[in-house]
Amino acid sequence: LGSEKDTIEQVRIGALDMIRINVAPMNNVVPETMVPTMPFVFRSTAHMRKVLDGPIGDEILRACEKQGLVGLAFYDSGSRSFYTVKRPIRGLADMKGMKIRVQQSDLWVAMMQALGANATPMPYGEVYTALKTGLVDGAENNWPSYESSRHFEVAKFYAITEHSLAPEILLFSKKIWDTLSAEDQEIVRRAAKESVPYMRKLWDEREEKSRKIVEGGGSRIVTVEKKPFQDAMKPVYDKFIADPGLKDMIRRIQAVK
Repeated sequence: LGSEKDTIEQVRIGALDMIRINVAPMNNVVPETMVPTMPFVFRSTAHMRKVLDGPIGDEILRACEKQGLVGLAFYDSGSRSFYTVKRPIRGLADMKGMKIRVQQSDLWVAMMQALGANATPMPYGEVYTALKTGLVDGAENNWPSYESSRHFEVAKFYAITEHSLAPEILLFSKKIWDTLSAEDQEIVRRAAKESVPYMRKLWDEREEKSRKIVEGGGSRIVTVEKKPFQDAMKPVYDKFIADPGLKDMIRRIQAVK
């Protein structure tokens, strides 16, 4: 069905009824989705879940409607951290000059620049070979991706930066939605919300399993002091969160305890 970007278009025209994608490809379509994509916007998984389950999450979902998409729910996509081939990242200074693979997105490139690293955007499927051949020094992803992609075989150092908790979003085609009865719409909405705790349970179990596999495979897990990484993000926020409404949403997220 093509890339995530292609499937967004297919849902908008009603060729697909429904998709689940990461929020990042939605950033150019619905500006509000930029907010949960921002680095370190969430303090923890618990904080992210509380925000997205509440009024702020609903506000972001509602914003999708003007683009022909009905936002139903958010799913977890884990926390992303850095993993490297030759040496561990123990602090911000270790990032300097490192070639890090990122997703093909302006935000991710800006983020690496702010950390002093050289961003190397490339498709996910090419990362294993890039790590192995030294085309990149490292990459970043969540535990299940680090494990299932076998990246842990070539990049043994995993630094827990948890710099991104960008969620997945469940979207329905507005074109198709408008053909459903009010009763059916309510059933779909309720089922979507009810699926969230079950999805999170499966995700948490999978994360734990993946971490055990990579540790068993010889990966070295490094804890880092996150504050210097967070402080380095100011220029990224200045560039991507210029709109007063989005700035206010960031403030409200930070106020959620």
